[in-house]
Amino acid sequence: MSKIYVIHENNEWTEHLFKRLDELQIPYEDWLLDSGKVHLTSEPPEGIFYSRMSASSHTRGHRYAPELSSAVLSWLEQYGREVINGSRALQLEVSKVLQYLELEKHGVPTPKTVAAVGKEELVEAAKTFAGKRFITKHNRAGKGLGVQLFRSIEAFQDYVEGEHFDDSIDGITLLQEYIESPDSYITRCEFVGGKFLYAVRVDTSEGFELCPADACTIDDLFCAVGESASTPSKFQILDDFDHPILKKYERVLAANDIKIAGIEFIQDKNGRIYTYDINTNTNYNSEAEAISGKFGMLEVAKYLGKELENLEELVRV
Repeated sequence: MSKIYVIHENNEWTEHLFKRLDELQIPYEDWLLDSGKVHLTSEPPEGIFYSRMSASSHTRGHRYAPELSSAVLSWLEQYGREVINGSRALQLEVSKVLQYLELEKHGVPTPKTVAAVGKEELVEAAKTFAGKRFITKHNRAGKGLGVQLFRSIEAFQDYVEGEHFDDSIDGITLLQEYIESPDSYITRCEFVGGKFLYAVRVDTSEGFELCPADACTIDDLFCAVGESASTPSKFQILDDFDHPILKKYERVLAANDIKIAGIEFIQDKNGRIYTYDINTNTNYNSEAEAISGKFGMLEVAKYLGKELENLEELVRV
């Protein structure tokens, strides 16, 4: 019998999905790719393959997990297996440069961004933002890696040339115009099966790291785990959220064969929306979901189960 194969490098981020698959009695197998090998001439098993590989895997000691996953996904696709969030999704997951180019191609505005390698080039790139505040971020990121706010080129140069400079794992640092939200929040739109599921409002008043997962490190300032009942949640699912940008997001996902994702945008004081992240390894905050009664991993499990049913019907025919 066919099953769901879940490709990932972090057990803490698959725990909730596996629970939902168990609840729905959907057969699955755990493919942990923190290390491993691929027999390229051996045929893969039958089933549905769902990739949850993360751009931040190197922060958990799994530096080459994305590269191994890329090999595995290419192998699966070569043999015609159905892969949810396959090779193209992984390419975007590990490169914000590719994300921004793809968003702009489909008419989705992104913040003004310069990508640079090398300290001299970074300082030169910063001159593009003379007189304006700007932020840095890693090209291969996740968890807000490398995100810092600078108010002057001089401050940035001191940082780049100092001992605390934090380079991206792929060597590419992005410099990006700072978009200020008047209410200090961003909006994250979740998609399952390529279709909009819900939007969550995220409080950004305490920093930039926006990981919504329950299983976060202590550096993830925005995880709501452990907050008292009197503390307002940093994550709030919005009822009946609707905006024309959602149709554009769905077109971006369809064009890149991405079925499950979270896309984040910020709105400036003039109401203009800037989109700055596509997360193909999206996680969900259990506290916000419990309040709203909407459950992302449950919908993901249902979607995977339906895809498995469709595959088995084709096999029977």
